[in-house]
Amino acid sequence: MSKRSRTDLLSLPPEDLALALETHFRKRDQPIYRTGQVRRWLYEGLSGSIDEMTNLPLKERDALKDSFTLTKLEKARVELSQDGTVKHLWSLSDGEFIESVLIPSKKRLTLCISSQAGCAMGCTFCATGWGGFQRQLTTAEIVSQYAASRRWAEDHLEATISNIVYMGMGEPLSNRKALHDSLSILNQGYAVGARRITVSTVGVVPGILELAERPEQFRLALSLHAPLSELRLSLIPLEKRHPLPEVLSALKHFNRSGGKRITFEYTMIRGVNDALKFIAPLVELARSVDAYVNLIPFNPIPYQNWEPPKA
Repeated sequence: MSKRSRTDLLSLPPEDLALALETHFRKRDQPIYRTGQVRRWLYEGLSGSIDEMTNLPLKERDALKDSFTLTKLEKARVELSQDGTVKHLWSLSDGEFIESVLIPSKKRLTLCISSQAGCAMGCTFCATGWGGFQRQLTTAEIVSQYAASRRWAEDHLEATISNIVYMGMGEPLSNRKALHDSLSILNQGYAVGARRITVSTVGVVPGILELAERPEQFRLALSLHAPLSELRLSLIPLEKRHPLPEVLSALKHFNRSGGKRITFEYTMIRGVNDALKFIAPLVELARSVDAYVNLIPFNPIPYQNWEPPKA
């Protein structure tokens, strides 16, 4: 069987993975418990290779490799900041690069993962947006960021990842099939609670409505950054396609779908969106959808002369 036709073990939601493995082992007259062995290696053992699944006979590991593959990200660089943040730069099989970031705090360790290589949204305050869009990430490439980062955190920090945010490179709701499959794998396979997983978006309305239909209580973060449409359009080009009133309508639907928390992400840029006159409309928007507000000082980038607010 050619490599091109092999299925990646990390690309399948848990139910589909179980069915694929059961079919594989049944054809080989192997006991059904082999399926559970593979799943435990993936979700509990965090295996980066089928060869690591040593309680499978060698012949069965070889047969598994003939039918399946297992994405393993290649670490290109690790950057440790003074505040404890750890940034991983991963090299993909086609030479593209993506980032994931471990963010420690007193009570949690949050992993920020990417959903695309690059980004097509073109937000004017975002370095990734200035770099342009390269391609969608596969489900396995998204999930592998969690598996690889969790292995690293357990080995180097003696800590376990508690929360996941889709706030790295890319717009998650523009890669919806891979997003939804990865959500299922992280939640049902790796047992990360839905309330500990947050999906960020600049306001892709069809994606918000689709996410609202899921029964799990995944959380949503809107990259708001301005409480008025005209100002927001100067920061986020997608405002033209999905204006703020339309986004808010989708958020109200998401809120009504039950127990799903919404957060507004608001990057504060000196002289652009940090004036006192924006407080009242921001509060009004937040109240309209029961949203929390996260104020973030602008992080200077090479492409803009903007600065964060004065302390």
